[in-house]
Amino acid sequence: MAPRSDLPFYLSFGVIGGLYVALILAMLIADAFYTSPGHIWKSLQSREIQYSIRLSLLSCSLTAILSVWVALPIGYLMSRRDFRGKAVLDAILDIPIVLPPLVIGLSLLILFQTAPGRAFQRIMPVTYEIPSVILAQFSVACAFAVRTLRSTFEHINPRQEQVALTLGCSRSQAFWRVVFPEARRGIIAAMTLAWARSLGEFGPILIFSGATRLRTEVLPTTVFLELSVGNLEAAVSVSLLMVLAAVFVLVIIRVSGAQSTLRESG
Repeated sequence: MAPRSDLPFYLSFGVIGGLYVALILAMLIADAFYTSPGHIWKSLQSREIQYSIRLSLLSCSLTAILSVWVALPIGYLMSRRDFRGKAVLDAILDIPIVLPPLVIGLSLLILFQTAPGRAFQRIMPVTYEIPSVILAQFSVACAFAVRTLRSTFEHINPRQEQVALTLGCSRSQAFWRVVFPEARRGIIAAMTLAWARSLGEFGPILIFSGATRLRTEVLPTTVFLELSVGNLEAAVSVSLLMVLAAVFVLVIIRVSGAQSTLRESG
């Protein structure tokens, strides 16, 4: 029980924070009550929406795997090693987080209009094709995976790794046998966060991949396309599907974080 003198302080903070929470809940409730289960089911029977669901699942899963594969060595090196230019590299890794998404999409589009980009596209078409969707998602999602895994490695005591080195393990063996098992919950959190970030990516995909039906259409662009033709109920149905996916991912992240905390305290 807080002292009576502290009640006005906590009450004012609670009211301010509660207003924001109420706004989030109000938006979700408004979406849920705007349409009906019948309209949602009818919308999900659309060939275009089914295609966007399949492409979203495929592209987000590939992006999450690629993000963790790249973020694992970057996060480890940034947490364990000090080197010249580390601060500059740290700032570069944060650029996709702070840049407007449309700028990232435009930068990717310009990159593949340069001579090296055009040469690469002679081997494998990228712009306005499915690979561009994955690359646009990866450009943003990987930055979040890097931050998550760097934090994970920073919370792992390096003493066990040092002991493994003194017992004859190489650096690679110490990492895979000692550090990697300790980081597995952080890896799961990084993968689910990258997956969720990819699912909600819109700006880079719109610029770099376009919003072509049955070609580069993913769930966020489906919402945009349905709104552009005035089909609000279909847009809300797809939005609710994305909300459910986001809630599922948040539960996984919270459970992984809670189990990691319990393990560390134990």
